[in-house]
Amino acid sequence: MRFISPKTDFAFKKIFASSEHPEILISFLNAMLYNGEPTIQEIEIIDPYSAGSVTGLKDTYLDVKAKITGNKTVIVEMQVLNVAAFEKRVVYNAAKTYSTQLKAGEGYLKLNPVIALTITDFILFENTEKLISNFEFTETEEKFVYPNCEIKLVFVELPKFKKELNELETLPEKWLYFMKNAPSLEAVPDTLGSIEEINTALGIANRANLTLDELNDVDKREMFIQDQIGSVMKGIEIGIQQGIEQGIQQGIEQGIEQGIEQGIEQGIERGKIEGEIGLIMRQIVRRVGEVTLEVQTRIQGLSGEQLDDLGEALLDFRSQEDLLAWLDSAG
Repeated sequence: MRFISPKTDFAFKKIFASSEHPEILISFLNAMLYNGEPTIQEIEIIDPYSAGSVTGLKDTYLDVKAKITGNKTVIVEMQVLNVAAFEKRVVYNAAKTYSTQLKAGEGYLKLNPVIALTITDFILFENTEKLISNFEFTETEEKFVYPNCEIKLVFVELPKFKKELNELETLPEKWLYFMKNAPSLEAVPDTLGSIEEINTALGIANRANLTLDELNDVDKREMFIQDQIGSVMKGIEIGIQQGIEQGIQQGIEQGIEQGIEQGIEQGIERGKIEGEIGLIMRQIVRRVGEVTLEVQTRIQGLSGEQLDDLGEALLDFRSQEDLLAWLDSAG
C-alpha cells in the first residue's frame, strides 16, 4: 500500500471534507480542539469535497469549513509553506468568517463563535515546545477571557510531534502521526487501524483508490510544494554566499559572522517572497486567466507588503481589468 500525504491541500480536503464520511472530521476536530473528548457530536461540512472539483493549486486559503455542535463555525487550514504575512492571514480569515455571518439588516445576536484551526508543517512559535497552542481574547493583567469567546485561534505545529508508532496512546497522538507519517506507511498499522475514523481516512488516502486524474493532481501539488521549498533553500544559499563575500570584504571575522547571519535572514525573506509570488500567480490565473509577460514582470517587482495586499485584493477580482487597475494604483 502507498498513501498520499494529507498535508497537500487536495488530499487534506478530500479526506477531511468528505460528505460521505463526516465522522472523520468530527474525530479529527475533537482530537485537535478538545483533547480527544467527544465534544462535537454533529457537523455540517460547508463546500464539501467532490471528485474533480479541485483543479487549481490553491483555490482559496481555507481547506475545510464546517459548522459544529454549539452553533460554532470551524475553519481549518493545512499550511506547508511559511509564506510572508502568514500570521496576519490567519487572523484575517478568522475575522472575515466571523463578520460575514450577518446578512443585511440582521442584528449582532445572529453572530456565532468562530474557531480557526491551523496545522503547520513548520515551526511557528520558537519560544515554546507546545505542540498545540490556543489563543483567545484575554484581559492583559488578570487573564480572564472575553465574554463568549467569539474568536479562537488554534495552531498545531507538526514538526514538534516526535513520537513513534509504538509510543502512540491518545487520539490526538494517533491523528498527528497520521498527518505526519501517512506517506511512509506500507500498510495500515493496528495502532491506527483500531480507530475507525483513521482507518477510513487511510482508505481514502490509499493511492490505489484514486483516479488517474486525482493522482496527477496530487503529484502536481507535491511537485509545486517541493519547488517552493527549493526556492527558499536557494534564497538561503545565495544569501549566505553574499553574506560571506561581504564579510570577506570587511576583512574581519566579526564581519563574516554578521554577514552570514544577515545573508540567512535575507535569503529566507527572498525565498518567502518568491514562494508568495508563485502562489499569487496561480491564484490570479485561476480567477482571471493567463496574464501577459509584462503583467507578470510588474507583479514580480512588488514588495513583500504589496504582495500581501495583492493576495487579499485578488479574492475580489473578477477580470484582468481589476488586476491592472490594482497594479496601477499600487504604483
